[in-house]
Amino acid sequence: MPKISNKGKQMPESPIRKLVPYSEIAKKKGHKVYHLNIGQPDIKTPEVAMNAIKNVDIKVLEYSHSAGFESYRNKLSAYYKNHGLPIDTADIIITTGGSEALLFAMGSTMDTDDEIIIPEPFYANYNGFSTASGVKVVPVISTIDTGFALPPIADFEKLITSKTKAILICNPGNPTGYLYSKEEMMQLAELVKKHDLFLIADEVYREFTYDGDVHYSVMNIPGIEENAIMIDSVSKRYSMCGARIGCIVSKNKEVMATAMKFAQARLSPPTFAQIASEAALETPQSYFDEVITEYKDRRDTLIAELNEIEGVKVANPKGAFYCIAQLPIDNADAFAQWLLESYDLNGETVMVAPAAGFYSTPGVGLNEVRIAYVLKKEDLIRSVEILKEAIAVYNAK
Repeated sequence: MPKISNKGKQMPESPIRKLVPYSEIAKKKGHKVYHLNIGQPDIKTPEVAMNAIKNVDIKVLEYSHSAGFESYRNKLSAYYKNHGLPIDTADIIITTGGSEALLFAMGSTMDTDDEIIIPEPFYANYNGFSTASGVKVVPVISTIDTGFALPPIADFEKLITSKTKAILICNPGNPTGYLYSKEEMMQLAELVKKHDLFLIADEVYREFTYDGDVHYSVMNIPGIEENAIMIDSVSKRYSMCGARIGCIVSKNKEVMATAMKFAQARLSPPTFAQIASEAALETPQSYFDEVITEYKDRRDTLIAELNEIEGVKVANPKGAFYCIAQLPIDNADAFAQWLLESYDLNGETVMVAPAAGFYSTPGVGLNEVRIAYVLKKEDLIRSVEILKEAIAVYNAK
């Protein structure tokens, strides 16, 4: 019998999606499942984007340019400049989601067995992208006790070898919600300059910051233009996860010329989705003001409710719409499965994402879960109520 590849065997399962079969079983039993497990916003996609699709007049659905529509890249450049980011049209290649942008970034900067340092916990698919690219993830641990702040630079420095090519951060962070300060970004900038590394910043949650904290982009740091690569996406900003449109951004001409070869190999990003994404740039500021207010209220509600549960420790997120909670249980994987398979409170249960899948260090985060506050406040309150009762029942088994 033909054998599958070692790379295929090493590809990690999604800690977010692997529990889906159990949620389907729970629903077939007639149970309501509150989905705290996935960052799928319930905020409506801007009407201007949806209308652009409805009103499109295309006779032939053609390939687009491999770098994406020029009109879209021009408007995207103007959008970034309006937000204080010095990004020109030539610095942008449109990709099939932020996911493809990350694959292009790794493919353009790293060879097989090269190393990338990532503060953990991190977006679980970074493991998958690295495996697919033949790249080794070298984690540097951040902790719930510091709110998942940037680990000391000395911790990074001792991990750098001749194989190290890049440092990857998510800012604000998925799954932690941590927002790196300007000071932390400058520390990273000095480090990548000193060791001649790339600094790849996944900034897809840029707009989602709270409490007056300001996002400081990798593209705003002077003196590291050749080191900086930004990853972006329309998925969260405009609640358009299904559009699968993102971009890779860099001032480094060699990086962009190399990424373009990867872009040509996959031909072009999807046409309809680019039409919607280009139109989404016309979204009024009032949309974002309302969304940020809503998410801040949800965050405050969730954190307050979680803090009422004895034995729960939670880091207060400064951005994005996730938090990591440490639960008074021994194994979050088993607990998350049990919640769906064997537990309900008056016909209702919750689905969480076990956090161990967001670490690459074995044995870390076993009693942590990621919670996405993408549900309305009443549902978040009810979800935590169910979680509180469930923990008591689970620990009494």
